Amino acid sequence: MKRRTLPVAVALATSAALLLTACGGGDDKSDANDKIAGADQATEKPTKSAEPSGAPASDKPDGVDVSLPKDMNLVFDWERPGDENEAAAMDDAANFVRAIYRGVDKRTTNDAALVTYSTGDGLKYGKTQIDVRLEGGWTATGTRRHYQATTRSSSNGNSVEVAFCVDSTKFYSKEVKTGKVLKGAPSITDFDYFKIIMVKLPTGEDLWQASKVYVEAKAAKCQ
Repeated sequence: MKRRTLPVAVALATSAALLLTACGGGDDKSDANDKIAGADQATEKPTKSAEPSGAPASDKPDGVDVSLPKDMNLVFDWERPGDENEAAAMDDAANFVRAIYRGVDKRTTNDAALVTYSTGDGLKYGKTQIDVRLEGGWTATGTRRHYQATTRSSSNGNSVEVAFCVDSTKFYSKEVKTGKVLKGAPSITDFDYFKIIMVKLPTGEDLWQASKVYVEAKAAKCQ
């Protein structure tokens, strides 16, 4: 897959705290939510992405496998914005999400995809999300929809915030040993609002990495 040629960016470096959530519908959600407290946000006005696309990316962007099993369907119902940097950051934010669920499927926090598409607190977040599912003996199944995406660049151009809604009403935890799908009644707990701070890999590679993850759980604005 051909990559973008973009200027080098500097990673954000502020501390963050991690909490957890389990995937699933309704009753399968953890009471805790995966929020990270932290960095100052960019001050420029967000640009709403065009409606909608959902076109799948290559299974091997950057030569890294982000493919998932057929029953684990991550839908990105958005189009890339016109700004080249923001479009590239959005692409790799989607790859970061894919990388987390690839780790869940492969039962490891050391898959190349997660290391490729995250850094710092973003990497910690991804590993924590995988670990809680490994410890619970769960994988995931169904469709997780990502939509209403916006992007905004920091004033110095060194980072891009990619924000979007998530609908997990049809995305469930599944017991690895038994294959039992854990379904609950759809509710507000199935809707989250994410902000992912993407920074460009500072080695000259055309790659953006998730450095921070902010989650607003029970996001009524996403219903």
